[in-house]
Amino acid sequence: MAPLISDIPPQPKTASEKEVFENLWSIRPCFVYSEEYDDCTSIKGRFHQYFIHGQSIDCTQWKRDFDNCVRFEKNPSDSKSALQLIESERLRRTERLEAHYRNDVWKKRDQAPEDWAKPLPECMQKEYEQSYLAVKAQELQGKKIPSNDSERSFCVIM
Repeated sequence: MAPLISDIPPQPKTASEKEVFENLWSIRPCFVYSEEYDDCTSIKGRFHQYFIHGQSIDCTQWKRDFDNCVRFEKNPSDSKSALQLIESERLRRTERLEAHYRNDVWKKRDQAPEDWAKPLPECMQKEYEQSYLAVKAQELQGKKIPSNDSERSFCVIM
C-alpha cells in the first residue's frame, strides 16, 4: 500500500522532505513495481523484449523501485528511498515523452481553432437525428421520443 499524504509530516523540515512531499503523487503503489518486475522477467516478457528490441532488457530498475517503495512505505520519513523512487519515475516519464517533445513534424497549437464548435454539415445532422445516441440524449433530457418503432431501428445485420 502506498504511503498516504497524512503519513508525511505536514511541515517538511529539510529540502529533501519538501521535494518528497511535492512529488509524492508520482510514487505508485508498491505492488505495481513488483508486478512490473515480474512481468519484465517472465518468459512472455523476455520473448516480447527479444521481438521488440532484439535482446533482453535489464529489469533491475523495477526491483530497485520495489525495494525503495517498501522501505518508504515502512518508514515514511526515509526521504532517501523516496527521492530515488521519484527520480526513477521522473526518468521513466522523460523517456516515455521523449518522442513527443522531439516531434518537429506537427506544429503544436496554443489555442483551439476559431471554428471548432461550428455546426455539423446538414447531411450529418440528419443522420444524427435518427441515431441511437440522439434518442438516448432525448431520453436523458426528458423529451418525448418518437413511438413509431418501424422508423427507428438500431438493429444491424452484417
